[in-house]
Amino acid sequence: MNDEILKGILWRQFGASIDMLQHAIENCPEAHWESNQQFWYSAYHTLFFLDYYLTLEPKDFAPPAPFDLSEFEDRMPPRTYSKPELLTYLLFCRKKCKQLIGGLSDKSMQEYWTNESQTMHYPIVEILLYNMRHVQHHTGQLNLMLRQGINGAPDWVYEAEDPLQ
Repeated sequence: MNDEILKGILWRQFGASIDMLQHAIENCPEAHWESNQQFWYSAYHTLFFLDYYLTLEPKDFAPPAPFDLSEFEDRMPPRTYSKPELLTYLLFCRKKCKQLIGGLSDKSMQEYWTNESQTMHYPIVEILLYNMRHVQHHTGQLNLMLRQGINGAPDWVYEAEDPLQ
């Protein structure tokens, strides 16, 4: 399989996972957002680690403002993040993911992503798949919360809403 085909496949499926997360966040009513700490926090947690796992040098990771490193410190963020703040973060992560996948080469696909504690040591393609599974796991939880809280959830997304190139 040539690199362009593989990159297209990775983006269509990873982009679809991000689109599904976006739809879950967008479909959460404001009243449910405020009343259900678990919803906004799970969405934030998902975005934080989406961003982190897309950072090729994890030791250099820093989320964009107004977010902090509370996820690494096993504590809640200092405040509830709004839906617009998380949707802005999602667009930031989506662009970062698309650029990373679009820029993959034979050489970069053979490099490794290793966290600081060296407990995670994956080839770049594998950390992308790990990250996509993490996004889907939490998106499923968010959709369940929506079904239980408002009796509705967004539809399945088959592939990214936009092409890689």
